[in-house]
Parts: sequence; structure tokens; C-alpha cells
Amino acid sequence: MVQQAPVVIEYKGLKLEETLRLDLLVEGCLLIELKSVQDILPVHKAQLFSYMKLLNVPLGLLINFHEPKLTSGIHRMMLPGSSGK
Repeated sequence: MVQQAPVVIEYKGLKLEETLRLDLLVEGCLLIELKSVQDILPVHKAQLFSYMKLLNVPLGLLINFHEPKLTSGIHRMMLPGSSGK
């Protein structure tokens, strides 16, 4: 399990090494982003999706702990073209 993984970002020939503030990366194939917010906003999903693309991780879970029933706060995301296994 990895937390706050370093990643190299390349843009127009410029390479930057940044540390992503991801919550959990499991076995290199599942990225978990944890929140405790009133509502999941598009920006929360965009953050998870960006991390998934940068790290080439096929599956992501966005989990919001601010829900009366935890299963209502789980959002699953898949990168386009991935098998989702």
C-alpha cells in the first residue's frame, strides 16, 4: 500500500516531479480517495480521475464518510479502456 506517491509530470517537454496527495494506492491497481464532505462534487471525482490517469491505475474508489449509510457514499470509477479487473 502506498500513500502520497511521487510522480513525474511531463508537459510540453518540461518534467516536474511532484508528490501526489493520494490517500491509498492498493497493489498498483486500485486508488482510494477518502472524503468526509456534505456532498461529493465534480471536483472530487475529477481529482480521483486525474490521479488515476497520472499513475495509470485502472480502478478508483471515492469514499465519503459523511453519509448515514457508508455504502451510499462509495463511488466507483474506471479509466476508459481498462478491463476493470
